[in-house]
Amino acid sequence: MSLVPVPVTADDRAACLVGDVLGRVGDKWSLLVLVLLADRPHGFNELDRAVHDLSRRILTRTLRQLERDGLVSREVRPGRAAGVTYAPTDLGRAMLELVLPLGRWIAEHADEVRAARERYDRSVHKGR
Repeated sequence: MSLVPVPVTADDRAACLVGDVLGRVGDKWSLLVLVLLADRPHGFNELDRAVHDLSRRILTRTLRQLERDGLVSREVRPGRAAGVTYAPTDLGRAMLELVLPLGRWIAEHADEVRAARERYDRSVHKGR
């Protein structure tokens, strides 16, 4: 059996990028880190203290992924107070403008979503 290569179109690549970016927004930590950075730039240690349940390794990976996607900038501070400062880019801020209303909707309807889940779970356990 031979495999015939199928050409990848620009639409295929765009769909892949959409999935990648939505995956980034929907992962466990990226949106939280972006929201923390929205008010002002933060150093790594400051972010580490702000997000209690996140290991330093995962925070590093999250920041690198956000930087790679162009959503966060990383600036090295030289001198006596050497360190790194992270801030959202214009692209990151534009994404937050789209995502934050969804977050508000979720917060406003959280009780309804929880109730719907409980009703569903009860019906599944009863055998419907």
